[in-house]
This record gives sequence, C-alpha cells and structure tokens, in this order.
Amino acid sequence: MNDQQKMENIVSLAKRRGFIYPGSDVYGGLSGTWDFGPLGVTLKRNIMQLWWKMFVEERDDMYGVDAAILMNQKVWQASGHVATFTDPLVEDEVTHLRYRADHLLKDAGYSVDGLSLADMTKLIRDNNVKSPAGNDLSDVRTFNMMFKTTVGPVEDESSVSYLRPETAQGIFTNYKNVLDSFYPDLPFGLAQQGKAFRNEISPRDFIFRSREFEQMEIEYFVDPTKWEESFEHWRKQVWAWTTALGLPTESVHELEVPENDRAHYSKRTIDFEFDFPIGREELLGLAYRTDFDLGNIQRESGKNMEYTIKGTNNKFVPHVIEPSFGVERAVMAVLSSAYTEDEVNGEKRIFLKLPEHLAPVKLAVSPLLKNKPELVEKARAIYADLKKKYGAVMWDDNGNIGKRYRRQDEIGTPKCIVVDFTTLEDGTVTVRDRDTTEQKRVQPSEL
Repeated sequence: MNDQQKMENIVSLAKRRGFIYPGSDVYGGLSGTWDFGPLGVTLKRNIMQLWWKMFVEERDDMYGVDAAILMNQKVWQASGHVATFTDPLVEDEVTHLRYRADHLLKDAGYSVDGLSLADMTKLIRDNNVKSPAGNDLSDVRTFNMMFKTTVGPVEDESSVSYLRPETAQGIFTNYKNVLDSFYPDLPFGLAQQGKAFRNEISPRDFIFRSREFEQMEIEYFVDPTKWEESFEHWRKQVWAWTTALGLPTESVHELEVPENDRAHYSKRTIDFEFDFPIGREELLGLAYRTDFDLGNIQRESGKNMEYTIKGTNNKFVPHVIEPSFGVERAVMAVLSSAYTEDEVNGEKRIFLKLPEHLAPVKLAVSPLLKNKPELVEKARAIYADLKKKYGAVMWDDNGNIGKRYRRQDEIGTPKCIVVDFTTLEDGTVTVRDRDTTEQKRVQPSEL
C-alpha cells in the first residue's frame, strides 16, 4: 500500500464510519470545509481535552481565555495581518480558477524558498509551468486570506471586521486584562482553543488545509533576557505532546526555519513536521515573537503593556514564546499513525490503532446472540455499569460477532466485551483485544 492509497483509505474510512464528512455534502459541498461526525467530534474533543489538561490544568503558570471571533479591525491592522497576511496567487487564463503559485511550483519540482512574486512569475514563464488543466497562468500576485465582513446595520469603513485568521491576537488583547486581574509571576502563559478562518486559495489534502479550522495556541510571556531557556522548555513540551498523541518519534521532525522564510514577527521558529501520507508537512510551530505584538498594541492603543517585576521598579514589555497547534492536523496525524492493515485467519483486517485515551469508543459490549434474552439482559446490565463509569462505551449487537469485531476494529475501539453462555455459568465475560485479537475471560468487576 503506497501513501496515496493509504490517504484514500483513511478518507474513505473517515466518511464510512462517521469520523469526518465533507461540509454541506447534501448540497454538493463547500470547498475547504469539513464536518465532524459522531466519532470524529469525540476524537477531536479527546485531543483538545488532552491538550488542555497537559498545558493548562497541570501547570501553575497557565491561564485560559476564550476571546471573541469578531474583533475590532484595529487588532488586525496593528498585527500586520491587513497588510501582510497574503499568499501568492495565480489564475488559469482559460478557466479563471485560482491556485497557490508556490504549491504549483513545488508540485512541478521547483523550490520556492525565499522567492519574490516576480521571481515566481519568472520561474513559471521560464519553465512553462501550466495550471492543473494544462493552461497558461497569470502573473503571480498577492491575495489576502482574511474573510472580511461588516458589523452592525451600516456598511462603511468603520464597520469592517474580519473572521479571525488566528487565535493568537485574542490572547494578546487580553494580556492586560489578565495582568490586572491576577498579576501572575513571570513567566506565565495564556492558552486558548478556538476557531480560525483563512480564505485559502486552494484548500486540499483532506483536513490538512481548510478554510475553517481550530487552533490551540499559547502565548508564553517571558523576561526578554531569558527567552532562550523558555524556548527550549517549550521545544521539549512539544515533543511530550507528540508522544501523548501516540505519534512515532521517527515520523516527527524539527525544521529550523531560515530567516527569510519566517513570519514577519518571528526571530526564531521551529516547524515540527510529520510524515503524513501526503508527504512531510508542518504539524505545529514554535515561534519566538519577541515583543512584536504587545509593542504594537502599546503603540497603537496607547495602553501600557509593561510588566513590573514584583517588589522592584524593573519594568519592560515581555517577550513571547508561542507554541501553536492545529487541531485538524493533529487529528489527521493521529489517524495516519493509527491506520493499520493486517491479516486475521487469512482475511485482510483494517483497524485504527488509536491510543486508548484518545479512542472515541473505549469499550464495546455485545451479547453473543441477540435473540437470546438471557444473554441480552446480562449484557445490558454490564453495559449500563460500564457506561455509567466510563461514558465512551458502545452497545453493539448488529450482525454476527465477527462482523462486530471488524466494525469495532475500524473505529479503534481498544476492547470488546462479549457476554456468552459461559457468562451465565460462572459470571465471566470474554474480553477481546483490538491490536492482538487475543481473548481472555475475566469477571465484570475486573473490567
């Protein structure tokens, strides 16, 4: 099975088993949007809850916020997004469909690192690079990716707002509020999870690059003389996170981003890349943003963003370390790592080898035969007890026991519990392991 086949199989399984559906599918879809089904939303929430537990609940130096999606347009002017949040765009001269110029060039085998718009245009012309339809392309130009809207009943320049392209600015605008409310010791962080929106020119690769997505971001405020030790601390925390997701260490890679490829606010950036079936791509990022954002807010708003070290007159605008995590990319990495094919009794088996703490269904309970009331009654009682205790427990009596095992394997359920006739004799149940397919008998109290 090659990577393209694996990706196709994952997308097929995701839709068939209720993980992820194309957005607005019943009306023909909407490019770059995806809906999470019953199992997908649980997997996503498990990932997000794990992140919140690791980086907020288990730390003494982290505070959570949940900022509004719509913000004053001055936020995006001060941050530089209005002027610089752009991608290189080209247009098919015949169909007028638009594409990312850098993506087309990379797909054609050319490096675009550090190239200007003019350089990319020249590369396209010199090498006769065509659109996917085989047509000539326009010159490369910039395209701002923010979704623009108006707030209130009057449409004029003062009512302009944007769907936020990142969650970070909502954190920065609340830095002063948290400082006034709690005055935490430095260093400290603000964490947020939430939706972000980018009008991608050519969304692609399943949920990897879409127009609506969720982020989990931290802005960690530090003494500017100590940023390097904080950066290293968060580098190690990122590795702890990839381990918690169950990602193979050999599939995660650090890329030290060169200066000409870094965001305008960054003095150092490490991209953590993952070996997806679509290739090695960015999973998450770690950036040193200096005092760029707080300095902009202080200058544009006139509000003092300085932090005063307690018991001293030492004041400065803190610098920021930013670990930024994409939820959908984490979901895709987890699914990619978990997707497994093997053979059981000479038959092909597909299963998701999900970490138990992330699996949307922890246990499945079945009566061996659903037409035997005594088995169903006993299985229902065990199911009710487990459901009350664990929550993520599924009742499954559809089809024969072999089909149930295959179905539960495909959705990543770690253990299947079967009530059979031996249960009626000695009270034990069969517990079948997803990964090994081994079965053993235990008392329900041992579950």
